[in-house]
Amino acid sequence: MSSQADTQTPVLDWFKWAVVVALVAGGVFGNYYYGEQSLLYRVLALVAVAMVAGFIALQTVKGKAFNQLRKEAWVEVRKVVWPTRQETTQTTLVVIAVVLVVALILWGFDTLLGYIVSSVIG
Repeated sequence: MSSQADTQTPVLDWFKWAVVVALVAGGVFGNYYYGEQSLLYRVLALVAVAMVAGFIALQTVKGKAFNQLRKEAWVEVRKVVWPTRQETTQTTLVVIAVVLVVALILWGFDTLLGYIVSSVIG
């Protein structure tokens, strides 16, 4: 019995993906065909088509796996300890200072090498 479910699932998934592709293609064609209509109406129609296509795509095996990955990623994002405003400001100032120091060192080397080359060339 499980072998029948395994063989039917990919066929049904292919059909669902074909519907998603047809919806996206229809949305693109409809946006082009109704180009003279108001942009607001076309955007609303495209958002509706995208929502339907997304809903159908989430019903597939890969869609369910993607949704599970999204949920797990959101849990991990909530675990992140974000820096405070003061830490961010201090880190930014350190980066700017290091960039300025390295820029001055490179400018000094460039000037020195330019002087050496121009004295050798004449």
